[in-house]
Amino acid sequence: MSARLRVVLDQLTHVVDPDQAAASLELADGLVRTAPAGCDVEAIVPAGAEPSVNGLAAVRRLPLARRELAGSWQLGLTQGVGGGLIHSSTLMAPLVRHDRVHDHDQTTVTSWDLLAWDAPGVLSKSAVSWQRAMLKRAVKHADAVVVPSHAMAARLGEIAKLGDRIRVIAGAAPSGFIVPFDAVARRGALSLPQGFLALTGSERSLEAGFRAAVAAGVHAVVLDVAEGTEPRVAEIAVAAGLPESRAHMRGALSRDDRAAVLAGASALVATSEVHAWPWRAVEAMTLGVPVIAVESPVHRDVIADGGAIVAVGDIPEAVVDALGAGSRRLSVLGADRSRAFSWLGAAERVWGLHADL
Repeated sequence: MSARLRVVLDQLTHVVDPDQAAASLELADGLVRTAPAGCDVEAIVPAGAEPSVNGLAAVRRLPLARRELAGSWQLGLTQGVGGGLIHSSTLMAPLVRHDRVHDHDQTTVTSWDLLAWDAPGVLSKSAVSWQRAMLKRAVKHADAVVVPSHAMAARLGEIAKLGDRIRVIAGAAPSGFIVPFDAVARRGALSLPQGFLALTGSERSLEAGFRAAVAAGVHAVVLDVAEGTEPRVAEIAVAAGLPESRAHMRGALSRDDRAAVLAGASALVATSEVHAWPWRAVEAMTLGVPVIAVESPVHRDVIADGGAIVAVGDIPEAVVDALGAGSRRLSVLGADRSRAFSWLGAAERVWGLHADL
């Protein structure tokens, strides 16, 4: 195989989703490091962006900023991009008619979640509209649509007529994701207590996590709380029996702050049932933090035997067990399961995908 793979890095200056922005850079670095002999990697970036990926063969800077580029590509206006092998780690891609057979052009995109279809209420109306429009373009023009789990592949097959163009390539925790040396100081700066559960999920699903904190007699720290929703989340905690003083809401955190928070948690409780890559659960397993997750196709697929997957009503009991006799077992199982995910492995599969096409 001899080729240049062109990767879209659209969130270098305007970050829409921090996890997806970081994943794009991780994958791009992995693609450079795993490039087959004779192959290299080029970045396609918006105006004013500078990719921080070592080893790129070239950078194609487009004349539009990210916001304008998103609107332009939604309409199929992709002047200046060019052809070749194009891979995007999101749905943001120049999806237009091309000739894969004669010109050897390929375009592949990635969907990390299906919230726009299964839980549109958690997104803005503009985000829902854009994602749905881009998937429609992908149905028409993408050579493959990548999702990170087999459960999501099955659900995407119900949503869109993609046939055998759906491929599964899992994500991973950030490369070198470890507990920072100043973890205690970081938790102090975030005003976090000693001994707490880390919770993830939507407003509608968090009640189970708060009930678990009540049963275990500990504080709860909710991660990735959307700005402005803190009062509503606090009300849910109180309604579940957890005093507001023991419910702590934190928004998007840096990589090292997340690692510090997770390392200080007695367990991570993943309460969401939606079809989305469970970023925090994978990070928690990487650090050996016990994971308790609500029953869902994605959790069964991704967490598998790396955590306790239970019905919503059984979460409090599972958490109490995880904080006692089951803690060490879940820690070991999670750390072992996390080794199934790496960005180098994902990059190798992306190279394989384009070779197969």
